[in-house]
Amino acid sequence: MQAKTATNPKPLHFGLIMVIYLCGIFMGAIDTSVVTPARTVIQNGLGVGDQTGIWMITIYTLAYASSIPIMGKLADRLGRKTIYLICIILFGTGSLLAGLSQYIGHFGFFLMARAIGGGGIMPIASAEFGTTFPEDKRGMALGMVGGVYGIATVVGGSLGSAILGAFGLQNWGFIFFINIPISLFIIICGFIFLPNTKIDDVKPIDKWGTLFLVMMILSLLYGLRNIDFFDFVKSFTSTDVYPFLIIFIVLLPFFIFAEKKAADPIMNLDYFREAPIVITLIISFITGVIMMGMVFVPQFAENALRMQQGSGGYFVMVLGIFAGVGAPVSGRLIDRYGPKLIMGAGFLLSIIGSLFLVLITTSYPNLLTVAICLILIGLGMGFTMGTPLNYMMLDNTKKADSNSALATLSLIRSVGTAIAPAVMVGFIAHAGVTAEANITAQLPKELVLPSLPYVTQLDEETTALKDSDFGKTYLSSVQFPDFEAMEKISLDAHGGVSDMKLPANLTKELSDADVTNIDHAVDNMVSYMADTMKPMVTEKAESGVQSGIDGLNRITASPEVPAQVTQGVSTMVTQMTALKNALPDAVNQGFQNYLGKVKAMGAQIQNIYQKTMETGFKQVYMTTAIASAFALVVLLFYKDKHERVKKEKKKG
Repeated sequence: MQAKTATNPKPLHFGLIMVIYLCGIFMGAIDTSVVTPARTVIQNGLGVGDQTGIWMITIYTLAYASSIPIMGKLADRLGRKTIYLICIILFGTGSLLAGLSQYIGHFGFFLMARAIGGGGIMPIASAEFGTTFPEDKRGMALGMVGGVYGIATVVGGSLGSAILGAFGLQNWGFIFFINIPISLFIIICGFIFLPNTKIDDVKPIDKWGTLFLVMMILSLLYGLRNIDFFDFVKSFTSTDVYPFLIIFIVLLPFFIFAEKKAADPIMNLDYFREAPIVITLIISFITGVIMMGMVFVPQFAENALRMQQGSGGYFVMVLGIFAGVGAPVSGRLIDRYGPKLIMGAGFLLSIIGSLFLVLITTSYPNLLTVAICLILIGLGMGFTMGTPLNYMMLDNTKKADSNSALATLSLIRSVGTAIAPAVMVGFIAHAGVTAEANITAQLPKELVLPSLPYVTQLDEETTALKDSDFGKTYLSSVQFPDFEAMEKISLDAHGGVSDMKLPANLTKELSDADVTNIDHAVDNMVSYMADTMKPMVTEKAESGVQSGIDGLNRITASPEVPAQVTQGVSTMVTQMTALKNALPDAVNQGFQNYLGKVKAMGAQIQNIYQKTMETGFKQVYMTTAIASAFALVVLLFYKDKHERVKKEKKKG
């Protein structure tokens, strides 16, 4: 099959054509990066938690992954221009609806809007660059794709934080509207200037293969997405996981059969028989996992530097700048040294950056250590996230299959980007729950009351009375409280914080809290606890004293009790009555003192929260370090074109 161009653009228009395609890549990258600083803001605004909120990332990658192979094949037949512009129209519409979902206030509607994406934007643009540029400049051309992606990451994360800062956290919908003018520019200019490159040997569309593939992708990703790695067995056996994995397994042989019979299969199964391509696809999957560490950079920076929620997007700028620098540089180096060496260097940088974050930045969180780890990770991303893989895939496939080859590559990478957040957000969510438990464990367990009247006397008098012959005869049925212990009351005995059911607004405030305001959320929780427990504590203390008063009154009413004893008992009753009357004010003062202690713990509470959340971020970036190391090992088995040629010459 040969590629043909429906319209041959004039040289004057070639730069504009490049701009049109790069704008699409820029917009697609923004749609992920602009969400990263706003992820917690959006999920809080729509009333969902971390593990549900991460679907705003996952649903985009699910839809993107499912549409990639379809759009790649349609581009071969209908032309890259046609499908590319359709993808842009869908993308712009989804962005508009995502922004409007803020006013609708429904997370389901927001997810639907996020699912309307342009799965063909990246593979079609990459295929156009990869096949239009001469072979000796292909790495540089594909490097521009990675460079623009990196720049978009810079602009997206920073722009997200800037918009939130300008319009307020409650107006997060504006972060999606940025895509609308870009979409209009691409549609208008693309319609006028883009050539409609297509394949001249058009074969019937693989309908059955397409259907099976989409169903398999959605089933696999949905099932894997719902696995809770902190409760693996229980979640794996839930109806949200295993039925979907079974569907994938059952459909797999049908898909293979359909592809063998198809005139032009949606996925070329021969790719999986070629070792260089298989290795490329495995590394692509791992790269998708590694890239998802970027999603948590804003939240990590906010926690490490104790910044306000939504402002961490500016730190994506550091990551993006060095990714944007690394991508075109890696493209130029690939033209000279080949993709294997450059990609290996990228994975090594990712390992070093991730381990620096895990071992150094979390122990010494400051602006310098945060910047160093992000610089290293950004350079690693720039050397691995697109250019080398595109080059490797195109180097091992026919030019006529470039769209489909890059679509397959993007599909496999998108599977990684869809699965990774499900695992990583589990670490963050688990750390959040642990943080609340750790803070609660550090709160005072006793309520200390101010000095109560007659406590010491009553304790001595009741002890002496019980030990007397009279007491042994008449006081066996009388229940006295522990007077000395009344000034220190165990709150756990009255239903502590951990056992108390909080109202929805306080539960939401705690779950929405970050390191800058967790102490205020805890203050409000403890205030509610005090208001709830105060009458219970008072009533229990009063009832204990009243029990003693009632018992003594029964004794004084008995004619058998000597007068001198009756007089002493009456004095005790007077003292106990005074004690009982002092209890409400004393309990109230005790809770005020308790609240004061909790307020004084503000810095300690923030430290506990910060350190506990850091364990979640350590797990996230240890995952990226392990994934990078595994990719580096797999890469050792890859033989690029230059190595294979040398090997064949030696054999010859």
